[in-house]
Amino acid sequence: MASPGPRMTIPTQLVLQSFLQNPAQELYGVEIGNLAGLPSGTVHPILARMEGLGWLTSRWEDIDPRREGRPARRYYQLTAGGIDSARAALERAYQPSRAPRFQPVPVQP
Repeated sequence: MASPGPRMTIPTQLVLQSFLQNPAQELYGVEIGNLAGLPSGTVHPILARMEGLGWLTSRWEDIDPRREGRPARRYYQLTAGGIDSARAALERAYQPSRAPRFQPVPVQP
């Protein structure tokens, strides 16, 4: 069963949508930010929350940074349960509010 998950802010929804484009693919932070149109400082706290919920797993790339000329990347991937949870959370986020709508009272002249 899907966990209730994080608050579905627009940035969180964009990150989840980025993963759901190809749920089996591993992505690193800059890729996720580019897909979601978000800066790194916004993406990484969301990734940390989702990993804490068990929606994502992560691993560090096994490279020699000096030889590659760049730091190792941390790759993230949705878990099987995370795929279901992300889909369910996005579906709930898109549902209209069930709160009663404001009905203006006619003003008597």
